[in-house]
Amino acid sequence: MSVRVVIKKRLSSRFSLETEFETGEGCLGILGVSGSGKSMTLKCIAGIETPDEGCISVNGRIVFDSSKKINLKPQARRVGYLFQDYALFPRMTVLENICAGLSKQKEKALFWIEAMELTGLENRFPSQLSGGQQQRTALARMLIRNPEVILLDEPFSALDTGLREQMQIRFPDFIQKGRPDLSGVLMVTHSRDEAYRLCNSILVMEEGRTLGRGLTREVFADPGSVQVARITGCKNISPLKRTGEREAIALNWGFRLSLSRPIPEDITCLGIRAHDFFPADKEDAPNRIRLKVKRRSEEPFEEAVIFTNADAASPSEEGEIWWKFSKYTGLREIPERLYVPPEAVLLLR
Repeated sequence: MSVRVVIKKRLSSRFSLETEFETGEGCLGILGVSGSGKSMTLKCIAGIETPDEGCISVNGRIVFDSSKKINLKPQARRVGYLFQDYALFPRMTVLENICAGLSKQKEKALFWIEAMELTGLENRFPSQLSGGQQQRTALARMLIRNPEVILLDEPFSALDTGLREQMQIRFPDFIQKGRPDLSGVLMVTHSRDEAYRLCNSILVMEEGRTLGRGLTREVFADPGSVQVARITGCKNISPLKRTGEREAIALNWGFRLSLSRPIPEDITCLGIRAHDFFPADKEDAPNRIRLKVKRRSEEPFEEAVIFTNADAASPSEEGEIWWKFSKYTGLREIPERLYVPPEAVLLLR
């Protein structure tokens, strides 16, 4: 099952949505900050919004084509849409919500109630459900209609942190349990953790444009550009000055770095993810840097240290570097020096 999208749509005087992609197996995540055109892309696929031009097909079946004047209504597209706030009918019970608009579907609805672990809640109203129960009710209401592809619009944003993580882990099981044949899933998110956990591949979007696309783990390992690196959570980015085929100075940090591969001509910046620093216990550790700690921030399970290069001539705010580490590493004191493996240095356009 696949969705092919080639569309343009003016969103504001500032920018337009202009994207082209095709889904594959598993879940495709559309990752980007708020207002980048992610949700509008889903709405165009579902038929809730109409692109200015382009073509959208679901499993080879054209549902929108501006040149051929094709624009199927949402109910004819066989696309399931899970709204951010779930959009349950407040005066209908769980059973009534799942069956809404369908006739003689009670037996089928009871299957979905069991599949979504809602047994015993059939006669409750949405206000009597937890956030996770509301989400599973909305998911059952969507899947009972046998969509060919499902669209998830920030599906976990309405849940508190603990429930969000629990549902992220269990969500694929709920879909697999009810529709093992369904492979076409698109999910919009601004959470890099959510995208990494749930999506086989991702499309990174900013101001209506596609910045990068690929297998999720490969995009995170090698984002390729400054914008994609930032959106995928890289906090440390600096312009570079080449000093060798595999060596450069990070200008913001006054830090000379050896790399594991040659630096292409179009590379302008270096990036280091906050978790890719390690205590430099050995003198021969590569890319060693001496810390001047500026701030520390403690979270329940990890700690963030913001530092500058103690050997830099005049460190500025741009020279601040983030280091994050698990509190379970056994570190009792901040080390004098850290190092960065050459293969962990990101090359960015």
